[in-house]
Amino acid sequence: MDSSLPEPEPLTSLIEALRRLPGVGVRSARRMAYHMLQYDTNGAEQLSRALASALQGLRHCSRCNGFSEEEVCATCANPKRDPSLLCVVETPADQNMIESSHGYRGLYYVLMGRLTPLEGVGPQALQFDRLMQRATDGAVKEVILATNFTAEGETTAHYLSELLRARELTVSRLARGVPAGSELEYVDAGTIAWALMERRHT
Repeated sequence: MDSSLPEPEPLTSLIEALRRLPGVGVRSARRMAYHMLQYDTNGAEQLSRALASALQGLRHCSRCNGFSEEEVCATCANPKRDPSLLCVVETPADQNMIESSHGYRGLYYVLMGRLTPLEGVGPQALQFDRLMQRATDGAVKEVILATNFTAEGETTAHYLSELLRARELTVSRLARGVPAGSELEYVDAGTIAWALMERRHT
């Protein structure tokens, strides 16, 4: 028999919403909900406004697929970037990590995910056709596959490598300076910079 106290529906809904965040279980979600409602109502209102604003004001960049306020993001619109290099990453967080390494001056394409067939995420769900159009625009000479060194990331890189090489593009992969099984978001910037310099052709 469940002896826990019944919670009001708005509180239950808040906890369930917080549980959708990565790495947040029901206990952590409940602590966050209690904290915001009891000690930081201003922070809760700020979070609510910021989330609503982001949902309404952000779109996907038409060139890199990352988040942007405009049709083309500031990175893609920057004339100082090298248009012959296209770095493919899984998430905007991975893109931010590569940028923080200060070792890459090309452009990006953000997949917004990775191939996970068991979860029903295949090439169509990730819109690989958009990436192919971007990579074959005539300016791109080399595509750097910077997916994570997880099983899913490696599968994604292998699949994309076959597609891109069939279109006679030079394809390279981050060097193994990035530890196997790791995600770029949690790798230090120096290691990422070295991996970019030592990237290998696939």
